[in-house]
Amino acid sequence: MKFNPKEALQQLSAQDGPFINLFEHGTLSVEIYKPEKVDLQQPHSRDEVYVVISGSGEFLNNGERTTFSQGDFLFVPAGVEHRFENFTDDFATWVLFYGPEGGENNP
Repeated sequence: MKFNPKEALQQLSAQDGPFINLFEHGTLSVEIYKPEKVDLQQPHSRDEVYVVISGSGEFLNNGERTTFSQGDFLFVPAGVEHRFENFTDDFATWVLFYGPEGGENNP
């Protein structure tokens, strides 16, 4: 299975919403995410990784703010408040959810 950003963004533009699920295998789920102006996502029930495709901005992760740009890798544990802020219009990211509900470090 192969996806490139251009093809994934074309699939996303053909539907209504800021993300589309592209691939699933076991606990792994791969999406592409491109919010417009505001990131409205809520904490997720599984661990999550972002790999920024394009754009830049700020990322709020469990109260800690950092900047991001193309190529950056961002990790968010399950249940943690997070969002992208002050991002450029061309911002898009791969999203990888994996592991059990509650995250891998959930006892």
